[in-house]
Amino acid sequence: MNTPNPALVTVRGARRLPRLPLLLLCAAYLLPGLVGRDPWRNADLTAFAQMAAIADGRTAWWAPTLGGVPADTALLPHWLGAAFILAGSHWLEPAVAARIPFVILLGLTFALVWYSSFHLARTDAAQPLPFAFGGEADPLNYARAIADGALLALMATLGLLQLGHETTPELAQLAAMSLLLYALAAAPFRHRQARAALLAALPLLAGSGAPSMALAAGAGAWLVCRRSHYAPARALQPWIAAALLAAALLAAALGAWHLRTEALSLAGAGRLVRLWLWFLWPSWPLALWTLWRWRHQLADRHLAVPLVPVVVAFMANVAMAGSDRALMLGLPGLAVLAAFALPTLSRSAAAAIDWLSMCYFTLWALVFWVLYCALQTGVPAGTAANLARLLPGYSSRFSAPALVLALLGTGAWVAVVRWRTGRHREALWKSLVLPAGGVALCWLLAMTLLLPALNYARSPRPWVDRIAALLPPGACIAAPGLATPEVAALEAVGHRTVDARAAAAAGPCPVLLLTARGHPRPAPPGWQLLGTVTRPTDRDDETTLFRRAAAPPGPR
Repeated sequence: MNTPNPALVTVRGARRLPRLPLLLLCAAYLLPGLVGRDPWRNADLTAFAQMAAIADGRTAWWAPTLGGVPADTALLPHWLGAAFILAGSHWLEPAVAARIPFVILLGLTFALVWYSSFHLARTDAAQPLPFAFGGEADPLNYARAIADGALLALMATLGLLQLGHETTPELAQLAAMSLLLYALAAAPFRHRQARAALLAALPLLAGSGAPSMALAAGAGAWLVCRRSHYAPARALQPWIAAALLAAALLAAALGAWHLRTEALSLAGAGRLVRLWLWFLWPSWPLALWTLWRWRHQLADRHLAVPLVPVVVAFMANVAMAGSDRALMLGLPGLAVLAAFALPTLSRSAAAAIDWLSMCYFTLWALVFWVLYCALQTGVPAGTAANLARLLPGYSSRFSAPALVLALLGTGAWVAVVRWRTGRHREALWKSLVLPAGGVALCWLLAMTLLLPALNYARSPRPWVDRIAALLPPGACIAAPGLATPEVAALEAVGHRTVDARAAAAAGPCPVLLLTARGHPRPAPPGWQLLGTVTRPTDRDDETTLFRRAAAPPGPR
């Protein structure tokens, strides 16, 4: 016979994760990649270029442009990055300065997920069943253990790894959605904090480029509070209405009302399912297990509250034809749901998670070390030859601090594996230590051992340097119709003035830049060929440069 509440937790099972190892794990996740790398291509580079243009005064704060073309951008996150660039202009590289507030936002997301889970686990329906003769977990200790599990689940989720380390508006949206999650979770216990968080969360989400998601999340929050058994939560309804109004007005003032919906094809549906399977791993199987084992409490706060961001993110993901950045906003809620699976997991399920994580991440760590040895020493020869073919022109560099950090991280992983494979079976969060630690280890190794090679492959600097070698110093570039990331690379990395408007060729710039796939572009009338440039890691993408032909002498 199934009991309504499936959680049975002992005193030893509710032990909290020691704070120092948890903080070191968070640092290993947050800090690598903060310094020593360029903004990478596409969204990360485009966002940084807009922030740098605002900070340098090359474009207006209220109407930013790249290459003279208006940018469809979320203003609040770009203002934040520009402000940090200005504040650190005398002592920090602009890319590092712009990255700092987004590292802080990710750290804030971690803290908000922890406290949200802690408050939700304190509610009556979430508490484990009492034992007949005592020995059950203390409510506060149980809540702390669930919160530790939720934080580990968030760090272990694969989809957060790269997007969480970019300098893009979606990270501000993630922090805002986490703030809404905290406001709903803390409402029965922290009345003033919950109201303040709510009034900030929805406007920040709208001002960061997701006004439709802000309205949908606010509607879900209102429904959850309306059905709540807690009077302070029901009293939050007028505050939700005020926050929704503020979000709508702020989005209108910032010009953020842009629908980005796209019809989903049959092939797109298949890609969407594959995205869900890897992007949400390992949180999604645990979250589904939670919904099954706690199915009698689906209307209770510890399940209904985290379902709000999850449902909104899935709806946006489908409406935007599989946008992983929209799906990322559901990760805080999904991590909370995954944490409530931990009190109900069987020993065999926990062991399967441990062995899979240990084998998977140890294998990836070995791959990183083999690649590093091949880059530095040429051994194994086959691997070194493959890398030379993938990275033509790359010259490896040795960094002693990077090697020391990588060795320390690998040693910590070995210690964690030995600890987990020992006789440590009581704590609720034990099954998520290896997944979270493995993800942090892989990111640390990538940002230490392989960072120069990754920079060469993913940074636009090699391409920009090849272009600069053909141009006179300070010459502006006419690049009509050039893709936004390429414009961003030339402006932010190459420090060139670029005119990307449709009529740029008729402007004053003495250099014309045209791109093509697979073949060079012929010289337009009035222009002479300067040269053709390819990316080191993509020889099919050709950039052709022209200089303005000298006008023929007139009749005497």
